[in-house]
Amino acid sequence: MISNPAVTTRDVNFFYGTHQALLDVSLDFPRNTVSALIGPSGCGKSTYLRCISRMNDRIPSTRMDGTILVEGENIYARRTNLVQLRRKVGMIFQRAAPFPGSIYDNIAMAPRLHYGLSKPDLEDLVEEALTKAVLWDEVKDSLKKSALALSGGQQQRLCIARTLAVQPHIILMDEPCSALDPISTAKIEELIHELAKDYTLIVVTHNLHQAARVSAYTAFFLNGRVIEHAKTDEIFQRPAVAETEDYVRGRFG
Repeated sequence: MISNPAVTTRDVNFFYGTHQALLDVSLDFPRNTVSALIGPSGCGKSTYLRCISRMNDRIPSTRMDGTILVEGENIYARRTNLVQLRRKVGMIFQRAAPFPGSIYDNIAMAPRLHYGLSKPDLEDLVEEALTKAVLWDEVKDSLKKSALALSGGQQQRLCIARTLAVQPHIILMDEPCSALDPISTAKIEELIHELAKDYTLIVVTHNLHQAARVSAYTAFFLNGRVIEHAKTDEIFQRPAVAETEDYVRGRFG
C-alpha cells in the first residue's frame, strides 16, 4: 500500500455503451514519481488515463463506476470544478497539438486567462515553463514565430511547457513519444526524469524499454484489468504473474 498517494482509484469500471473497457481497476500512484502503464493495444490504458482527467466525459454513451481520488478529492463528486481539476491534472497526448499561434502565446494563453498576471510576470512564467521543458534555449530568440514551425519533438516539448505553465500537480502522458524520432524520444525521456522531481507523472507506453527506463512503478493492463502493479524492476525482472512474464518477455502483445 502506497502512503499518501497523489492518485487513488478503487473499483473503477468504464463502459462505452454496452462494451466494458475497464474492470474493477484499483491502483495507487505515489507523489513525485513516474508510473508507467503497459499492456497490448486496446487493453484500457488510455481509457483509464482519461478517466483520471475526466476527458471521457466528452464521449457520448459512456459511463464510469467506482472512485477516483486526486490528492484526496473525489473528482467525480457533484461539487467538482472541472476547470480547477484540469489545472491540477495536465494531459499530454500522443501527437503534439500546439495552437496555431506564436510559441509565446501557446504558453501564455491559459495563465493569462486564469491568473490575470502582469506582462512581466507572464514573461517570467513563459521562460520558466520553457526552461523546465528544456526548450528555452532553442526558442528564446523566436518566441513570436509560429509554434507550427517547430519540429515534432519541439512541438511535444512545447505542449509539455504549456501544461507546466498552468502549474499542475499531476501530469498524464498518453504515448508521448510514439510519433517521435529516437533523438527526440531521448530528450522527452530525460525531461520525464527531471519533471518527476516536482510532479507526479503517469505515462502510458507501448515501449517496454521506455517503461523500464523512465518509471519507478509499472502497472500491466490486460483486457481491461490490472494484472500486476509493482516496482518497475520487479515487473521486468521478477514478475509475480504468468501473464505479466509472458508479456514482458515478448511472448504476446
